[in-house]
Amino acid sequence: MRVRKLTFAALAVAAGLSLTACQNGEDDLGQTAPSSASTASSASGGSGSGGSDQGGGTDSAGKGSGGQGTATGTGSDANSKVGKCRTDDLDITASDSTIDGDTEGTVAVEFKNGSGRDCVLSGYAGVDLKTSAGSMPAERTGEKATPMTLKDGKSVYFGVNYPLNKSGGSGVRITALVVTPPNETKSFSLEWPGAATLPVTDGSGSQVKVGPMGSAGQGEG
Repeated sequence: MRVRKLTFAALAVAAGLSLTACQNGEDDLGQTAPSSASTASSASGGSGSGGSDQGGGTDSAGKGSGGQGTATGTGSDANSKVGKCRTDDLDITASDSTIDGDTEGTVAVEFKNGSGRDCVLSGYAGVDLKTSAGSMPAERTGEKATPMTLKDGKSVYFGVNYPLNKSGGSGVRITALVVTPPNETKSFSLEWPGAATLPVTDGSGSQVKVGPMGSAGQGEG
């Protein structure tokens, strides 16, 4: 009887161990697959969601950056870049710089930076003379135009050259000087400080020439 009890006890223990092993195996398999699937889904979803969110953030940042870039292009200090000088940034004046004995007249146009920040000027300004015969655009002299940073509160000058009316006739009366800073579309109208008239010509080519920034002799002040 004692042998049978021991045998039954051994069998019971063996059966219990076998059942426990089976249950453990089922738990491992049952948990591993969902866990893997869940991990893969989470990684994929997280990456996709993160990528989407990040992409959305990038798009938003890109748009914001684009907006800032536009602001920089229009003369802001965004992203620590020096923007171009806008018409509204500049105090624009003109004065007669003709010297006795010159064969042609010269008007010096001053751009003074009053924006509160540095800005960049590059190229030629647009210049038109308003006359009794209509608008007369100035032609560029062809001198090399070097980009420059105009410090806040500083000035730069360029020259407008025109023929003096020595014909003895009434000539073409000048009524105004219209200036457009480089790479701008907004113009500024000034009183013409030079000689009152231009000689009458046959209309072939412009009588008026404009130089690049710094061409009037005063340089940057």
